Amino acid sequence: MTMAITLARSLTRKQVRFETVRRARGPTPISDTCIPGDRLARTVLLEDERGYVIAVLPSTHRLRLSEICAQSGRTLKRVHGDGVREVFRDCAFDALPPVGMLQGTPTWVDDSLLLHGDVYFESGDREEVVHMTTEEFGALLGDARHGHFSHRMM
Repeated sequence: MTMAITLARSLTRKQVRFETVRRARGPTPISDTCIPGDRLARTVLLEDERGYVIAVLPSTHRLRLSEICAQSGRTLKRVHGDGVREVFRDCAFDALPPVGMLQGTPTWVDDSLLLHGDVYFESGDREEVVHMTTEEFGALLGDARHGHFSHRMM
């Protein structure tokens, strides 16, 4: 599998600069241990009676559901299984890119992800991640809402 088609189209349409980085499969490609966890975005799909919401946070952080509910004014819960497949049709279940608002899904970004000069995120498969500057990431997610709704895991 390669980068999700929906993601590839979104990156092209937004005209952001990025590179793809292969995950470890042998001695040569990059391993996840080479990617700083506070710069690797994790995408969490949430929902309520109004529909889906995507939360994007560092992979080293845990989502504080009560915080995103308070900040968004919604009563959200985590989505599993069929809901994930509905929103991320062309993605592997465990490799969700953070670009839901480009598909009409409201997206929230935890500001702690934006504290560094660059960001990595899933490409829709488990083979590659996308790497770009934080500035380009901000341009890609320009319509996303921002807040503080995660805390660092120990």
